[in-house]
Amino acid sequence: MLVRMATVFTKIINGELPGRFVYEDDDIVAFLTIAPMTHGHTLVVPRAEIDQWQDIEPAVFGRIMEVSQLIGKAVCRAFGVERAGVIIAGLEVPHLHVHVFPARNLSDFGFANVDNNPSPESLDEAQAKIKEALAQLT
Repeated sequence: MLVRMATVFTKIINGELPGRFVYEDDDIVAFLTIAPMTHGHTLVVPRAEIDQWQDIEPAVFGRIMEVSQLIGKAVCRAFGVERAGVIIAGLEVPHLHVHVFPARNLSDFGFANVDNNPSPESLDEAQAKIKEALAQLT
């Protein structure tokens, strides 16, 4: 019998691994990535382990995108940009997640440009800014 192991995102959601959360509800969470493309890069993740976005119920996908829009507005406000980028890549972790990040130009849309070693202070600062912006938006 094959036993499926929890994804790294499930471990973050369950508190088994640390995460810098900016949003939580019963079905969806949003937390900063540890490898940001731009300062404020946030992942919007359903609590349920669903691998591919094509397999999710349309209503749940709509809710994920609704939260992604809210996070997009918050990162724009928090980091003084006009646009937020959004990407569903789904290759690195088998758990649906939407990348939402401040975007100034097309080069910001590059996983090859991630910061693989952001300082804890910069991540804490981004978390605080996004949470403050979310509080102003809701």
